Amino acid sequence: LGFSSIMPPAMTDILDIWAVDSQVGADGLISVDFLLPTGTYINLDVPRDATICHIKQLLWKQAHSYPLFHLLMEIDSYMFSCVNQTAVREELEDETRRLCDVRPFLPVLKLVTRNCDPGEKLDSKIGVLIGKGLHEFDALQDPEVKEFRSKMRRISEEKLLSLVGLSWLDWLKHSYPPEQEPSIPENFQDKLYGGNLVVAIHFDKCQDVFSFQVSPNINPVKLNELAIRKRLTIHGKEEEVDPYDYVLQISGRLEYIFGDHPLIQFQYIRKCVMNRTLPHLTLVECCSIKKMCEQEMIAIEAAINRKSSNLPLPLPPKKTRTSVWDNSNPFKIMLLKGNKLNTEETAKVHVRAGLFHGTELLCKPIVSAEIFGRSEHVWNETLEFEINVCDLPRMARLCFAVYAVMDKMKTKKSTKTINPSKYQTIRKAGKVHYPVAWVNTMVFDFKGQLKSGDFLLHSWTSFPDELEEMLNPMGTVRTNPYTENATALHIKFQEYSKLPIYYPPFDKILEKAAEIAKSSENAGMAGRGGKKFYIELKEIMERDPLTQLCENEMDLIWTLRYDCRENFPQSLPKLLLSIKWNKLEDVAQLQALLQIWSKLPPREALELLDFNYPDQYVREYAVGCLKQMSDEELSQYLLQLVQVLKYEPFLDCALSRFLVERALANRRIGQMLFWHLRSEVHIPAVSVQFGVILEAYCRGSIAHMKVLSKQVEALNKLKTLNSLIKLNAMKQSKAKGKDAMHTCLKQNAYREALSDLQSPLNPSVILSELYVEKCKYMDSKMKPLWIVYNNKMFGGDLLGIIFKNGDDLRQDMLTLQILRLMDLLWKEAGLDLRMLPYGCLATGDHSGLIEAVSASETIADIQLNSSNVAAAAAFNKDALLNWLKEYNLGDDLDRAIEEFTLSCAGYCVATYVLGIGDRHSDNIMVRKNGQLFHIDFGHILGNFKSKFGIKRERVPFILTYDFIHVIQQGKTGNTEKFGRFRQCCEDAYLILRRHGNLFITLFALMLTAGLPELTSVKDIQYLKDSLALGKSEEEALKQFKQKFDEALRESWTTKVNWMAHTVRKDYRS
Repeated sequence: LGFSSIMPPAMTDILDIWAVDSQVGADGLISVDFLLPTGTYINLDVPRDATICHIKQLLWKQAHSYPLFHLLMEIDSYMFSCVNQTAVREELEDETRRLCDVRPFLPVLKLVTRNCDPGEKLDSKIGVLIGKGLHEFDALQDPEVKEFRSKMRRISEEKLLSLVGLSWLDWLKHSYPPEQEPSIPENFQDKLYGGNLVVAIHFDKCQDVFSFQVSPNINPVKLNELAIRKRLTIHGKEEEVDPYDYVLQISGRLEYIFGDHPLIQFQYIRKCVMNRTLPHLTLVECCSIKKMCEQEMIAIEAAINRKSSNLPLPLPPKKTRTSVWDNSNPFKIMLLKGNKLNTEETAKVHVRAGLFHGTELLCKPIVSAEIFGRSEHVWNETLEFEINVCDLPRMARLCFAVYAVMDKMKTKKSTKTINPSKYQTIRKAGKVHYPVAWVNTMVFDFKGQLKSGDFLLHSWTSFPDELEEMLNPMGTVRTNPYTENATALHIKFQEYSKLPIYYPPFDKILEKAAEIAKSSENAGMAGRGGKKFYIELKEIMERDPLTQLCENEMDLIWTLRYDCRENFPQSLPKLLLSIKWNKLEDVAQLQALLQIWSKLPPREALELLDFNYPDQYVREYAVGCLKQMSDEELSQYLLQLVQVLKYEPFLDCALSRFLVERALANRRIGQMLFWHLRSEVHIPAVSVQFGVILEAYCRGSIAHMKVLSKQVEALNKLKTLNSLIKLNAMKQSKAKGKDAMHTCLKQNAYREALSDLQSPLNPSVILSELYVEKCKYMDSKMKPLWIVYNNKMFGGDLLGIIFKNGDDLRQDMLTLQILRLMDLLWKEAGLDLRMLPYGCLATGDHSGLIEAVSASETIADIQLNSSNVAAAAAFNKDALLNWLKEYNLGDDLDRAIEEFTLSCAGYCVATYVLGIGDRHSDNIMVRKNGQLFHIDFGHILGNFKSKFGIKRERVPFILTYDFIHVIQQGKTGNTEKFGRFRQCCEDAYLILRRHGNLFITLFALMLTAGLPELTSVKDIQYLKDSLALGKSEEEALKQFKQKFDEALRESWTTKVNWMAHTVRKDYRS
C-alpha cells in the first residue's frame, strides 16, 4: 500500500523565522520576548546565532533597570524554557547551544527556576530526538498505547540496570561490538605473505609504529603481547606489562578488535587482506576506555535514580468472560451513517464491507444499500456476514470502502470529485463506481476481546493501484488522525452477550486440538500419503513464493500436513496459505502442529512476516527463528523488518519486542533501527507505532541518545544549508554559490554542529573535522551537498558524505542493500566479485545521506578528460585503459584489470537481474584500483525513462565495447581473459538463482514501504522472470547465454548511445 500517498503536503511556513530565507533577522538580529518569574516582560534584539548563555547575560544586563530586579535570585538559578518546533516545552539546560539551533516555535523565552525533576527533562530530550513530543502519546488516552509504553519502559529500565557495574571490557563489547565474518574466502591464502599477514601497530599517545608479520589465526591478546614486548625491547625497559590492560583500536575509527577470535575473522582485517592494504591498529590503554565507560555510567545512574513513576496498576478483578468459540451466531455489524463523503449530489453512495485474514477473504463481501445524501448519509442498516462468530480468526480485519455510483462518466466540468483517470473506476451494468474512501479495523481488540458498541472510523482517501475485491485489506488498521476533513463511517458492533467475549487463550487452543485428534478415529492415518504423493508434494514445494496454489493443491497440502512437516519443513508458508482460516477446528489443529514444527533457517523464516501470514502465533514462530541470526545478518535484513512492522495491527508484538531487544544489545543495530524509524515517523499511519518504539529504544539506551542527538543536529544544519543554496542558485553563479556555502560552513554554529560526530551511515566512522575548501554542491536539481572531512587516519583518504534533500532515497537504499546481499551470497559460494555497495540512508521525509566513494570518477569524466571533444570522447576506446595505466604501474596494472573484470561481471549480472534501468556513462564509476561500480538507482525492476514518460521493459544484459577492451587488456581477440569474464558472469547468475526465493521475499516485504516502482506483486514478477525461476538450471543458463551473446553483438550500439548522452551533456555544460 502506498503509505506515502496518505500524507498531506507539508506546509512550508511563511512565518518560520529560523528559515534561511526569512526576512526576519536578515541583519543577524532577532527580536525576542523574555518573560521573567517576577511577571516582568522585556523585549530585546539578540543575535540569532548567539549562545543561550550569552543571551542570558544580555538579558541580565537589561533586567537591572527594570522594577522588582532585587527579587530575582542569582543568574545561575535560572534557565530558559521555550516551545520548540515539535510543540514540546523544552528546557534549555545546555547553554552552549545557539538560539538558531534551538529554533523556538515563537521568539519567546521564559526564565524559569532550574527544574529538579530529571524525569521531565529526559522526556523532553527524547521528544526532541525522535521528532515527536511524548505528550502526544499521553493525549491519545489510548489504553493500548498506555499499556505498551509501560511494558516497554520496564524492559528499558531493566536493560539500564543490567549495564550498571559492567567491566570496561564488557561495556566495550556492548557499545562497540567488533564486526566479524566467520566464513573464510577460499582465495585468501593467495593474498598473504608466506602464509602470514602484516599489521602496523601504533601506540596511543606516542609516535611509535611497528610492523609485524603474524599468523592470520593469532588472537588479539597475543598481538597485544607481541607489540608491548617489541616496544619495551626497543626502549630498553624491563617492566611487567599485562597485555589484558590494552585493547586494539582500528586507527581513526570507533571500532575495536578484541575477544577470542582469530584476526582473520574481523571484518576490517579481512577487508585489508582482500584489498592488499596494510591494516593500521592502535594499542590503547584500558584507562582511556574506562574514562569513556565512566562518563556513560554517570548518565545511566542519573536516569535510574529517578523513582519509577508508573508502578504496575493493580490487576482488575477477573470478570467472567465467555469464549468466542461458544458463539455460533452469524457475525453482524450495523452501518449507521457516513459524514463528509464529499461526492457529487447526483451520485448514490454505497459501502462495501469484507472480512479478511491477510489477503484472504473469510466470506463473501457485503454491499450496503445505495443512498443519496449531501454531506451526511444515513443507512441504519445491519450487515450480516456468512460466517459464524466462533469461526472468526484472532487477526480477522473488517475492511470498508465507500463508492459513489454514477450513471455515466463524469463531464469535465465537475471538479469536485477525484480525477477519474487517477483511480481505477469499476464499471458494472452501465454504471461507474468511483472509490471515495476506505478504512480498516480489527474485529478483536489488542487484548483479544471481540469489539462491541459504537465506533467512529475516520477513513483514508488515497487508494493503492490494486484492490482485492474492491477493498484494501493491506491498508493500515489505524484510522486517519487528521479527523477534521476525513470521511467518517459510524458503525456499531453487535452485542452478543452481557459478558465480554474473548478469543480463547493459547492453552485452550491446544486443548481443542487434542480433543479433535482424539475424536477422529483414523488419527494414525491422517496427514500421511505415502510415496505416490511425495513427488507431487515435492513439485509444489519447489515453486517460488509468487506462484499461486490451486484449491486441489491446497487440500492436498492440508491433508498431508504431517508429511509436509517431516519431509518438507520449508513448506510451512505454503501450508499456512492452504489452511481454511474461517474454520476454528482447522486453526486449532494448525497451532498444535506449529508447536512441533522444526525451526526454519532465518532466511526462510523471513517470508512468514509477509502480509499473507497475519496470525500472531505464526509471527511469533517466525521471530523465534530470527533469534538465531548474528548481528551482522540481522543488520542485513533490518530494512525489511522495520517495513513489516507496518503489517502488525497491534503495538505489542513479537517483532517489535525482538527489534528493541536486539537494538539495546548492540549499538550498531540501535543506530540503524533509530534511523529507519525516525525517517518515517512523519507518516500519519505509523507515527504512533514508530514513535513509541523509538521512545522505548531511547529509554533503554540513555548514553546513546547524546550521540544520536548530535547526528540529528548535524542533519538539520545540512538541510538548512541546502535550502539556502537552492534559493541562491536561482540568483547567482556557481562560483558565488560555492563561496556562500564555504562562508556558511565556517560559521561557528555550523562548524560545531558538523564536527566530531559518528556517521549516521556507519557508527564506526568518525566525521571529525570539516575540510571546508573541498566541500561543494552538485548541479543536479536538488543541489546535493558534498561534505568532506579530514580523516584522522594515517595516510587516510579524505572522507566524503553526500546530503540530499528533495529526493526519495529509499529506493536507492533498497537496491544497495540487495547488492550487498548479492555480494554476500557470492562470497559464501567462494566468489568475490569486488562489489562496492556504498552506504546510503534515508534519514527523513525525502532526505538522507550517501557515502562518497573516494578515488573514483564517472566513465563520462574519464572519457572527456582524455579528449577534449565530447563526440570523440566516447569513441576513444583506450581512454579507460589509459586512465587505469596512469594510476597503476607494472604488476599493479594486471591487478587493476582483474579488479575491473570481476566487478564488471558482478554489476552486469546484478543490473540485469534487478532490472536497473537508465544506465549510461554518468552513473557508472571506476575507482583508481580498477573497481567498477554503479550509482543512482532511480529506476529498478524494468521501469525505464523513455520519451513518453516511464515505461516498463526488460532490461537487456549490458556490455560496452570499452569495458570489453579493458577486460581483454587492450588486445583484441584476447579470448582467454574474455572467456574468464564470461564464466564469472554465468557463475554469479547461477548462484543468485539458487537464492531466488530470498530475493522475492525481501521485495515482497518492502511492498508496504510505498515506493513508486514497488507497489504490487506484479512488480516483483520481474525478478521471477529475470532469474528464470520456473525453469531448470540448464534452461536458465541457456537463456542467460543468449542474453550475453546479444549484449556482445550490441556492445558497439551501447557505446554509440552513450556517446550521444556525452555529447548532449557537453553542449549543456
